[in-house]
Parts: sequence; C-alpha cells; structure tokens
Amino acid sequence: PLSAALIAGAMTWGITFGAIALIHQQTSGLPDVELAELNGQPASLAAVADGKPLVVNLWATWCPPCIREMPVLETAQQNYTNIRFVFANQGEHAETIRRFLEKQSLNLDHVVSDQTGSFGQVVGSHGLPTTLFYSADGQLLDSHMGELSRATLVEKLERFDPAFLNQTGPASAQ
Repeated sequence: PLSAALIAGAMTWGITFGAIALIHQQTSGLPDVELAELNGQPASLAAVADGKPLVVNLWATWCPPCIREMPVLETAQQNYTNIRFVFANQGEHAETIRRFLEKQSLNLDHVVSDQTGSFGQVVGSHGLPTTLFYSADGQLLDSHMGELSRATLVEKLERFDPAFLNQTGPASAQ
C-alpha cells in the first residue's frame, strides 16, 4: 500500500510538473493575440519587433501608476532605438487613448488597443501596469507588475543582448 501511494504521488507530481512546464513554454513566447493600432488596423507584435528586443507595457488611462511611468518609458523609447516598445492599452477605445496621449503630451510609438484584454489574460497579468521584456527571438526574459522606475527599467533592459543596448537617442549625447 505504501509503495503504491508513493508511485501514485510521483506520477501525480510528474504530470502536474509537466503540465506546468508545458503551460510556461507555451506562454513564454510572443502571444498571438488580436491587437489593433489606433486607426483600427490589426497590429502584430512580431511585425513590430522585427527581430529586435521588445518591451510590452500593459496599461490603461484610468491607472495612476501607468500614468506616472509613461514618461519613463517614453524616454527609454527615445534612448534605446534598437529596442521596440509597445504600449498595449487594456480595454479602452481608440479615441479615449488618443485624447489621453494628447492631454499628457506623450509621443509614444506603437500604441495599440487590446479591446478584450486578452493579452493580459494570456500572459497572466493580474494588474496594471504590467511590463514584459521579450528577447529578439521572441522569448519572454522578464516581467514587472507595478510602476517602473527609471532604475528598475534599466535593470530589466540589461537582460537583453548587449548589442541592442547602445543608447542612440538624446540621452546618449549627455
């Protein structure tokens, strides 16, 4: 009886561990979710990445920590031109997003809308903001839930291949 219980326990653990590993493997790459540019055209993360590392920020206009971290991400986008930044708004209409960006005087590339919030569900985000860091080959390297400081963002970016970390924007001249 004891050996049967041990075998059953080992099998259960093995199946559970295998399932967890499979789920992690399936969700560690770039998710294939329906995103839209603010003009309504479909948006693809793989097309935006174009073989470069990718930082994906999940955010909303009503989220105070999201609003506070936007200037940090905007500056990083300008300074690290070899890294693509995508700002995936969760569940809001394009006009709401446009008005917010204008009011905040933000100049962000690659702002997309995730009307259904499916991106957050697929990657297991339990709150906003969530920022995901993907390698040039589309593998999830790191993630951060909550407001990003400049120092934390730089620390996360250091996980990328050093070839992509050369600052080429305005801060590189300082």
